Amino acid sequence: MVKLTAELIDQAAQYTNMVRDRELDLWGYKIPVIENLGATLDQFDAIDFSDNEIRKLDGFPLLRRLKTLLVNNSRICHIGEGLDQALPCLTELILTNNSLVELRDLDPLASLKFLTYVSILRNPVTNKKHYRLYVIYQVLQVRVLDFQKVKLKEHQETKHEHCPSHKIPHMTLSW
Repeated sequence: MVKLTAELIDQAAQYTNMVRDRELDLWGYKIPVIENLGATLDQFDAIDFSDNEIRKLDGFPLLRRLKTLLVNNSRICHIGEGLDQALPCLTELILTNNSLVELRDLDPLASLKFLTYVSILRNPVTNKKHYRLYVIYQVLQVRVLDFQKVKLKEHQETKHEHCPSHKIPHMTLSW
């Protein structure tokens, strides 16, 4: 395992990706903890943490520019609180093939006000009853979930009693 240091950040591949975003490629280093990202000086629109050993999605400093976070094939089992304060402009979050188990593990995503593209495919939580409706309710502005467009009908279904939690109040859609 490699510690995420300022030196590693400096040595990692940095480039303009296909959608013209500045991307930092931290893929495959087996990083166990997200730390020291202040060394990026908030110069990136996207960071790729795929194929690492990260268990908890937290430890971010304020990164106003970051829009895309890729954390595929890691060991994420917990999403930290306060991501909205550290990553206020995050619009895309890819958590495919991790270890998220319970619906409540996804609750911190609700605070990310600009999050519109989310993938949680190949996590145990996707087998839970009403998983998709739960995420749509928690992240009202989501437009694409698990690479499938969210339909207006799905938003409407979150209002009904068969929603994943009886504690969820009826909501008004603003489409």
